[in-house]
Amino acid sequence: QVHLVESGGGLVQPGGSLRLSCTVSGSIFIISAVGWYRQAPGKQREVVAGITSGDMTNYADSVKGRFTISRGNAKNTVYLQMNSLKPEDTAVYSCNADVVAMGNYWGQGTKVTVSS
Repeated sequence: QVHLVESGGGLVQPGGSLRLSCTVSGSIFIISAVGWYRQAPGKQREVVAGITSGDMTNYADSVKGRFTISRGNAKNTVYLQMNSLKPEDTAVYSCNADVVAMGNYWGQGTKVTVSS
């Protein structure tokens, strides 16, 4: 009913940039917040950045000053602009939508590899 699709991952050199996109589609719903998460092999999933319906944002300490989360004009797409990428940013990045009165939904993830 609520479908999330991430895109924009790939291979980038340290210091480079990528922009991830998360598009939310489905029946009528209201999103209270969208978050970007990442998980590297053998590590726990961690929150990278979040944005609320009121455009309040927050970031993990590890990405502050480098990543920016934002919403598209259509309001159903959330972006994660990633600058100054480091090898430790390598992970599968997934978006999550907190949908009012429906629950929590995840996308399939998009892989980001930062390597020289």
